[in-house]
Amino acid sequence: MAFDPIFQPLNFRSLTTKNRVFRSNVSGRFDNYDGSGNQARINWETKFARGGVGAIVSSFVAVQVRGRIVPNYATIHDDRTIPFWRALGQAVHAHDCRFILQLSHGGRQRDLSGIEFPVGLSSTDKSDPTHGFKAERMTRDDISETVAAFAEGARRAREAGLDGVELHGANGYLITQFLSSAINDRTDEYGGTLENRARFVLDIVRAIRQRVGDDFHLQMKISVREDLDAVAFFGVGPSGNSVAESIQVCRWLADAGVDAIHVSTGGFFPHPRNPAGSDLPVDELATTYDGMVSAGDRAFRNYLLFRTLPELARTQWQRAAPPPDRIEGANLPDARLVKAAVPVPVICTGGFQTASVIAAAIDRGDCDAVSIARPLIANNDLVETFRRGQDRADRPCTYCNRCLVNVVENPLGCYEPARYPSREAMVREILSVYDPPPFV
Repeated sequence: MAFDPIFQPLNFRSLTTKNRVFRSNVSGRFDNYDGSGNQARINWETKFARGGVGAIVSSFVAVQVRGRIVPNYATIHDDRTIPFWRALGQAVHAHDCRFILQLSHGGRQRDLSGIEFPVGLSSTDKSDPTHGFKAERMTRDDISETVAAFAEGARRAREAGLDGVELHGANGYLITQFLSSAINDRTDEYGGTLENRARFVLDIVRAIRQRVGDDFHLQMKISVREDLDAVAFFGVGPSGNSVAESIQVCRWLADAGVDAIHVSTGGFFPHPRNPAGSDLPVDELATTYDGMVSAGDRAFRNYLLFRTLPELARTQWQRAAPPPDRIEGANLPDARLVKAAVPVPVICTGGFQTASVIAAAIDRGDCDAVSIARPLIANNDLVETFRRGQDRADRPCTYCNRCLVNVVENPLGCYEPARYPSREAMVREILSVYDPPPFV
């Protein structure tokens, strides 16, 4: 078979996937405001299972309502959510695909706060530097409750018959806010040294293992490079954790019982390196970002920048991003460093959409699997394309990032007009996630 390394099963300690391509964590506002799930979410995930991926990592699934990044994302904060996740898992399993639920908490970093909790919990009481979302410093009781919420989320995922969970410890969300030397300004046992900053996530791992045992898959997504100073106009200061510090955290995670490491980059989201784009779609940002203006102290500044100085915004962003021809596999050097340091499989994310690139990375030992988001949004059946021996889709992802710019206000899908014969065809494809409908 062409590109054979891609189609070899991957064995974790308590999970096996049929191939080495995972759908990375991404989804739209398909669910209900209260965090209950909807048929559209099941339709969304089934697209990728039917398209041949070995496993799906769910989108950001909050373990507490206060930890969600946007309303209309399904949560796992209550036992009443279990039947929905069970139905979703069964739909995905029908296509011989595994489903890994991403246990998440946004902390101070969100897109829209919702009406319940206008102020987020964090390791710090400083607002996030991107949008200016306010933060409340977590007390020890807050920390204990949140650790328990992660463990209960894992228990619910297991009861729902899902195949494992992933801790979202990357891209600036709550676990990153504790891990990062540039964000965590605590002076207690959860701040200061790297060991103290890692205490929160290691507490979570131990609590999960105590709640669900050692035979339920648990992986961790981490930004090996934070680069918090990547965009000067966001007013951020130090860069954050070094690569060496991140690798040490990965070693501790493996020792504590994590079954795989998922390598990402960037200490906030979106970040010039994640998701790295061929351009910054400022024109669309100027029309979709307005909903965030009331949510953060710095959001209006950003909105004015996008509308009045688009070239400045584009230049500042792109100077910190990899060149367009180096987007695919940009995180492989970091993945290789992590793989050399830990005894568990390593998954790498970062613009993958070329079979020969993926197969070569696995062959070289850079990683054991790759995760893909945007190129699979563009081509849900990308893995089947590879299976036919084709190196790339006929209409590959252009990394334009219009999909992610639209997600706050519009259904998630590919918004690159050049990939469609007409705008009507693009809209039909985007809205296909609502078929079948929740009521007939």
